[in-house]
Amino acid sequence: MGTNNQYNSAKLWQIGFFALNNTATNLYMFALGFVSYYATGIGGLSVVVISTILTAMRVFDGITDPIIGFVIDKTETKFGKFRPSMILGNVIMAISILVMYSFTHQIPKSFQFIFFVAVYAVYVIGYTFQSAVTKAAQTVLTNNPKQRPLFSVFDSAYTIAIFTGGQMFVASYLVAKHGGFTMSLFTELNTYALILSGICTVLAVIGIKDKDRKEYFGLADGTEETKFRDYWPILKNNRPLQMLIIAASTDKLAGQLVRQPAIVVLFFGVILGNYALSGTIGLITIIPSLLITFYGINKARKIGLKRAFVMGTWAVLILFAFLLVFFLIIDPTKISLQNIGITTSVFLVVYSLAMAFQSLTSGIVIPMIADVSDYETFTTGRFVPGMIGTVFSFIDKLISSLAPAIVGFCLAIIGFKDSLPQMDEKLTPILLLLTLGLKFGAPILGFIASLIAMKFYVLDDNKMEEIQTAIAAIKTQAGVEKTQEPVTVISEETRKEMPAL
Repeated sequence: MGTNNQYNSAKLWQIGFFALNNTATNLYMFALGFVSYYATGIGGLSVVVISTILTAMRVFDGITDPIIGFVIDKTETKFGKFRPSMILGNVIMAISILVMYSFTHQIPKSFQFIFFVAVYAVYVIGYTFQSAVTKAAQTVLTNNPKQRPLFSVFDSAYTIAIFTGGQMFVASYLVAKHGGFTMSLFTELNTYALILSGICTVLAVIGIKDKDRKEYFGLADGTEETKFRDYWPILKNNRPLQMLIIAASTDKLAGQLVRQPAIVVLFFGVILGNYALSGTIGLITIIPSLLITFYGINKARKIGLKRAFVMGTWAVLILFAFLLVFFLIIDPTKISLQNIGITTSVFLVVYSLAMAFQSLTSGIVIPMIADVSDYETFTTGRFVPGMIGTVFSFIDKLISSLAPAIVGFCLAIIGFKDSLPQMDEKLTPILLLLTLGLKFGAPILGFIASLIAMKFYVLDDNKMEEIQTAIAAIKTQAGVEKTQEPVTVISEETRKEMPAL
């Protein structure tokens, strides 16, 4: 895999600390996953209205991505390129969440809609500032192909802790403590999110500190001579970026659908008859998820990120298809941890593996974005990780933003227009089919789209070795490391002189 002196390697603790930047934003994402219950149950907004708002805000989130990515690439301060955005984003999110939950339900009803949208929009801007850095700064953290997958180990472990441990905490503790989704529940949940997210941000800043310097900024000196209109040529000409967007966004939509609070309530609370089981099952899946993640990342270090992603996608596709058929032919009320039989055992094993492989594939995507950014540097000479990461996020969020709208409108069609399903809903055939279709059927279509896209994604392990060797050779040739003179384009003549390309 080449010699190590061509690579910018990181210490293990730096990778682990910086992965907490994604954890910081995921904490807010998890806490706001329940905002529809606040907005409808306490704020007084209807199901269709809040579903539309959440979808529109997701689209707005995507629109802000290219703007903020452009700003990040242009940023040059004594505190580096990435750290200012991390801190600013976290502060904005903290303030907006406090304002949203403190005042929305107290202001006159005629102003609630406008107020909620405005505050949510401010939150989105803060979220984009911090989350954009997670993707963009991968390029300076490390370009060693044996190290890049390690980010996914830490990120997947942290993500599992938030979304499985957090669901158990809410379902088994907070709901019981506060008697449902009450104002006191949201206050306690948001307090934990704000504090933990702040701590994670501080540690992430420490992790990236020594890498947030000019000598790691591609072939140039850190500030690219780019214009906002350069987004289109990047998207148009970077085929790996196009294919990764298709693969990741369809997977992201699948993950968003599975985690929608209303779907969790319907699946565990109505179909299985025990909402608290969602937290317990989440706890059970932690160990398999970690083991599968460690296995998958170890494979990725040997066979490359692309092949590991395809392997994980095939696995989760097969497992989801099995679960869809399984729930159409069994009596779901027989699934119980108090009386574990063959039905419960099969469900626990297959569901745990499905969630584990889905976690693996989602974790692999972030370092793959860094590969795409290096490909852009290789082909054009431009170091624009902010633009690459945010053009990815822009389309990714546009597609995944459909999740709350899909769920909200599907529920409205079958009668849930003014309130979301509760744990005591009667299970009807249409409710069963709708829940299974959204939880397993729709994600299956997303996994199929991912596999098709990966057929045209060229950045396997061999190609990435060529790219990193070429970039290292060009930097040495041009004297960038010593003179800091910008090299904006890799000429065809220069590329022909390089070995093995």
